[in-house]
Amino acid sequence: MARKKEIQTEIIIDAPKEKVWAVLTNFERFPQWNPFVIKLTGKPQAGARLEATLQPAGQKPTVFKPVVQQCQKNEKLSWLGSMPLNMFNGYHYFNIEEIDNHKIKFIHGEKFTGWLSGPILKKVGDATREGFIAMNKALKDRLEQT
Repeated sequence: MARKKEIQTEIIIDAPKEKVWAVLTNFERFPQWNPFVIKLTGKPQAGARLEATLQPAGQKPTVFKPVVQQCQKNEKLSWLGSMPLNMFNGYHYFNIEEIDNHKIKFIHGEKFTGWLSGPILKKVGDATREGFIAMNKALKDRLEQT
């Protein structure tokens, strides 16, 4: 039986989409609040190369250099990390769906392709999902603090 090669999480955040976007794209401050993407450098613009350090709970940090695919202000940010020879590719995305002027649904996920995606996901898939959930909760907590 094939495992689904996508992880998707979501959370409701009581904050306007503009504030969510401002925190999500302020990469310099990720180390202050983000327990999963513990460091992110580069610019949030299509075509830009980023340097991301991810650390799922119980795992060693992993550094990779994805390229921003989409950057639609207040709506979508995505990047693609890939390994040579199409071994493993991760399309990581963040979508902000407005519920009303002061509430959004934050959708955070990743689609995996490549011939190593099955074995890699089997090894780190659960920890990655937990990392996404931890990041979502930390983002919510940061935005809802008043």
